[in-house]
Amino acid sequence: MLMHSVRARFLALFLAITMAVGCGAPRAQKPLAPGPEAFPQPEGFNQFSIEQEIELGRQAAAEADQQLPLVPANNPLSEYVNRIGQNLAGKIPDSKFVYNFKVVNMKEINAFALPGGPVRINVGVITAADNEAELAGVIAHEISHVYMRHATRNASRQMAAQIPAAILGSILGGGVGGQLARLGISFGLGSVFLKYSRDAEREADLVGAKILYEAGYDPHAMVSFFEKLQKEGGSRGPEFLSSHPDPGNRAQLVSTAIGELPPKSYRQNTAEFRRMHEVAMGLKPSSAEEVAQRQQQRAPMGDLSVSDIAPSRSFRTLQHSVFQISYPENWQVYGNSSSPVTIAPAAGVSQDAIAYGVIISGFRPQRSGSLAAATEELYGMLRQSNPELQMVGGVQRAAVSGMQAMAVNLAGRSPLRTRDGRPVAERDLLITVQRQDGSVLWILFVSPEAHFDELRPTFEAMLQSLRVG
Repeated sequence: MLMHSVRARFLALFLAITMAVGCGAPRAQKPLAPGPEAFPQPEGFNQFSIEQEIELGRQAAAEADQQLPLVPANNPLSEYVNRIGQNLAGKIPDSKFVYNFKVVNMKEINAFALPGGPVRINVGVITAADNEAELAGVIAHEISHVYMRHATRNASRQMAAQIPAAILGSILGGGVGGQLARLGISFGLGSVFLKYSRDAEREADLVGAKILYEAGYDPHAMVSFFEKLQKEGGSRGPEFLSSHPDPGNRAQLVSTAIGELPPKSYRQNTAEFRRMHEVAMGLKPSSAEEVAQRQQQRAPMGDLSVSDIAPSRSFRTLQHSVFQISYPENWQVYGNSSSPVTIAPAAGVSQDAIAYGVIISGFRPQRSGSLAAATEELYGMLRQSNPELQMVGGVQRAAVSGMQAMAVNLAGRSPLRTRDGRPVAERDLLITVQRQDGSVLWILFVSPEAHFDELRPTFEAMLQSLRVG
């Protein structure tokens, strides 16, 4: 489903205002020590469990691989890179992650790693490398980002920086991958969570050097490759350096760290690398611009009919730790009993946005006051992320199952498009309910303007079934 970015921006803010977490900066690494068990350990605040991280990476990789021109898995070049990657990842003792390595047929010198283990290496990296140690250095560097959990640590800090408070607990319950994706939080291509800080790069350099050392490669090859990229790129630098900034004194840092390790003989360049380098040179890789153009040329999703998302007349009940609500039995619940939830028909939800459905979450106003004032504050937060969202008719008093509530009609642009590509108007209804502890439960009913009235009876039935603990 091809959705508009406006809804994705709104949903990104949704997550930001529904999580309360702490923040932690990367700590300075200790000197490297000999032995395969003596790896630096991931440190710093992280809201994600290992299992959640693996699931996030699996889903993000599935989405990314659909967009990228991958070299077939049975191609000798793919098999070669995967073999190097698995050998390097195997040097990390008791690794909990599931590493897999694929080659992207793109000419740019770039590579990236996703949470939990997926690593992607552009053909441009292979053609730019002078020997196997340099290629292994890039792969080891990406493995280090996975092992040190940089993506989810970065995500945790990014979200913590924007959050006032939350009442529904962590979003990171069951089904974390699909839920985060539906809330507009991306770990895939272009994600801000995969643009690393210099502290993260410094950690990846150290851990990458340790991996290379244990695998028998000269760790200095990783540094020499990165330095070569900077010299070749001039002031702009290759794409790789935009997401992997130089932490400064990279060569000195690695040399000092390696100096703590016993000297050893490193493996020399291999005949297999030379053959695979020739294979890579013989490919016709795409440019980033060509890949982007192909993505834009994909046919947009046509407008859905009501039959595609028609709610059942039979209802189920969701028993949440904070509320209870009934919903059509043919709609799905994304989330769990302690997280914000989205209830929607499968056809109305994509990895990027929600076109039809109901979002239920909460927040604690930064200023004490009336429910109307809290509703205005919430609307302001939504507007910061989606300037196109407009209030229609102001904040109005309402009653929901005998509870004091406020209602706001909103107008905006749906993530859907008509079959000929024209935008679709959206109509939303925001309901806020005051809780005894001063926090606010909010429910957002989402639908294209043309279908809102047909869904209104379902929305009203859900609202009347709402019970707040």
